[in-house]
Amino acid sequence: MLRTALRNVLAHKARLLMTTLAVLLGVAFVSGTLVFTATISEAFQRSSQEGLTHVDVAVQPDDDSDAVESTPGDPANLPQDLLDAAGALPGVASVTGEVSGFAALAGPDGDLVGDGWDTSGANYYAGPDETGTDERYPMAEGRAPRTGGEIAIDAATAERSGYRVGDTARVSVDGPVREETITGIFTTEDGSVAAGGSLVLFDTATAQQLYTAPGEYTRITLRAADGTSQDELKDAVAPLVPADAEAVTGQRLADNQAREIEQATSGMRTALLAFAGISLFVGVFIIANTFTMLVAQRTRELALLRAVGASRRQVTRSVLIEALAVGTVAGLAGFGTGIGIAAGLRSLMNAFDITIPDGPLIIGGSAVLASLAVGVGVTVLAAYLPARRAAKIPPVAAMNSVHAAPTTRGLLLRNTIGALFAGAGAALVIAGTGSDDKGTTMGLGAGLLVIGVFVLTPLLSRPVIAAAAPLLRVAGVSGKLARLNAVRNPRRTAATASALMIGLTLITGITVIADSMAKSVDKMATESLTSDYVVSMANFAPLSPDVATTLAEQPEVTAITGLRSSPALLDGDPDTAYLTGVDGESIDELVNVDFTAGSWAGLGGENAVVDTDTAEDFGWTVGDTFPVTYEDGATGSLTITGLYEGNEMIRGVMLDSAALDPHMERVQDFQVMLRTADGAGEATRSALEAALGDNPAIQVQDKEDISEDIAFMFTLLLNMLYGLLAMAIVVAVLGVINTLAMSVFERRQEIGMLRAIGLDRRSTKRMVRLESVVIALFGGVLGVGLGVFFGWAVGELLSGYLSTFELVLPWSRMAVFLTLAALVGILAALWPARRAARLNMLAAIKAD
Repeated sequence: MLRTALRNVLAHKARLLMTTLAVLLGVAFVSGTLVFTATISEAFQRSSQEGLTHVDVAVQPDDDSDAVESTPGDPANLPQDLLDAAGALPGVASVTGEVSGFAALAGPDGDLVGDGWDTSGANYYAGPDETGTDERYPMAEGRAPRTGGEIAIDAATAERSGYRVGDTARVSVDGPVREETITGIFTTEDGSVAAGGSLVLFDTATAQQLYTAPGEYTRITLRAADGTSQDELKDAVAPLVPADAEAVTGQRLADNQAREIEQATSGMRTALLAFAGISLFVGVFIIANTFTMLVAQRTRELALLRAVGASRRQVTRSVLIEALAVGTVAGLAGFGTGIGIAAGLRSLMNAFDITIPDGPLIIGGSAVLASLAVGVGVTVLAAYLPARRAAKIPPVAAMNSVHAAPTTRGLLLRNTIGALFAGAGAALVIAGTGSDDKGTTMGLGAGLLVIGVFVLTPLLSRPVIAAAAPLLRVAGVSGKLARLNAVRNPRRTAATASALMIGLTLITGITVIADSMAKSVDKMATESLTSDYVVSMANFAPLSPDVATTLAEQPEVTAITGLRSSPALLDGDPDTAYLTGVDGESIDELVNVDFTAGSWAGLGGENAVVDTDTAEDFGWTVGDTFPVTYEDGATGSLTITGLYEGNEMIRGVMLDSAALDPHMERVQDFQVMLRTADGAGEATRSALEAALGDNPAIQVQDKEDISEDIAFMFTLLLNMLYGLLAMAIVVAVLGVINTLAMSVFERRQEIGMLRAIGLDRRSTKRMVRLESVVIALFGGVLGVGLGVFFGWAVGELLSGYLSTFELVLPWSRMAVFLTLAALVGILAALWPARRAARLNMLAAIKAD
């Protein structure tokens, strides 16, 4: 039986080709994902560890300490006396005070250099007497910055931007532009620089002025003397560490960074593997369809094997051995292809300026085992039912050319089961729209509904395809024959269409959700703002209050407010909340919210307005006074003078900035809203940007810009998802080709007879193409219908969290999806149609 199985694989190479390709694509995606994520994870871990080679112990603020949990805000920075005391400990070879934050560097062309969030600034620590060197940043050219007005930049940034020692560069830390002279270019193992970011170094005094306060550091690192271990040094420095800070060994820092990098890449790995799973799930239909057709074509052969003594188990095993051989070949080929995909993805990211640290491709044993397990497992499992069906062929069937068709009872049972699954799934999806279980009920219902529709697809195929009859009549005899061929074997048609249905269900559902969310968020943004412009940093870092002051001095500005955020404890609640500081006199001209009680009029002094959700949580009403602990630890009370309906953009406790500023550690805005005399316009925008020094780190946006940003974000996400789902569509195309090719093979006698009685080659090709288009559109209609239903259900769930949610049905895109489904049918039919038209009539009629 083993020899028989292998002989059958070799005898049906062409028919198994599409199955092999389908499995190969899925396995390639799995292995490529595992190799790619392992490669970038290893590269970033190695880069981060190299950046910690000079750190044996680090003292840093501890967000989880008891001292922090009892007060609002972040833990305090580290003082100079701690650095001095740590440096005097025995066993300490050197100590470094670190200061870091955001720093946007503009290139000679005025555009930002680096990648936004990785555009950072730090200090060059030259020792307590400012005469030493910082071993973290060895100078390749020039010298380190020594005073204000001087900076050093990393070598990679210098190469990208073209800056040289002695050039003047424009830098922005919190809004205002600083003109700095480049005194040096340094090398670094900093992971953010290796990832394509930029690093700007200031002297320590300037960095403290920009990021902390004089004599304060964000981290202190120690290097152990010879003979002192990291743990010994940590124990020595521990008594000096404040209650809201912690001492951590360099090894633990490296381990923590490795864990964070692993978590960051695991999300991407999970997402990519999910799409690989979708394509493999689609491939299951092709595999099952292929082996079902192969078994049907070999009915007489398998029955003869039974007649000469082969047991059912042996017949089943022979079919599974065929699947095992196909899966093994596909798994190995897919693994090799996946390595190529991983290398290509890394090159593609570098091409888009998403830099990955240099390093080899990491091909782990898990990737090899996963590829073989997926390739073999999916193929064997998909072939199991056809194998069992083959084993049930009675020996007497050897006298017939075709095995018995499914019984009426079998079809009735299938349809009953499908209806139960579909009904239960639809009910759970609808129930999930009002559930608080984070979509678990809806997800379970969606799975059951898809399974139910798949089981019912043979039943649905006849009426749906029959609806296309008027259109097919235009094609004459070819159209009629195409319709009859499409419904001749409903199970085969259903399996083929289902593969395409899965892909279009996901694509349509995601499109409906994304378009609806974009419309809803845009509506919320435009309806909530009455300001002409919103000013913020390009990466949403804090803005200096000087930005609002500068803009307020412009003659075209008629109303302006900075929005400031400060942590606080409210009404005895131990969880940190945030107070928002605004200009109480102008805020009502810049935002549009509905007040359920009170208004902006009373905002000032120790008064506040609160959104209704927060008020409901605390049980507050207008006129109530509640205690507050501010960021600096001071206590006070606020009186509620208004309750308003909040949204995702404007919510929380808002008070006048004059009352909040004295309690903030650093007075900063997260954005500035303003109105102008002439409204939004290019001339006004240019004037505002010029007033801010044409700073590329600051964005001045009107409502249209905000809407475009929202639309761009969702469009980018959609395009990424379309790209990932494209593989599932490719696999579905292979399924259509496979079905048609094997259908042509089965019907060669029939096609030969049709040719003999007058059907010409063109009409034969048209018949096969129309059959393919009908099957593809059948799958497309089911997929679009399910996608719209799932999109509506998710929208109903989201409407409970987003008050402005509005369902958007992208009719034009859905029409494009159906058009693409028809195009898939046309393309998939090219080879089978050509093969059918070129059949030798006499040889086909004689075929057994």
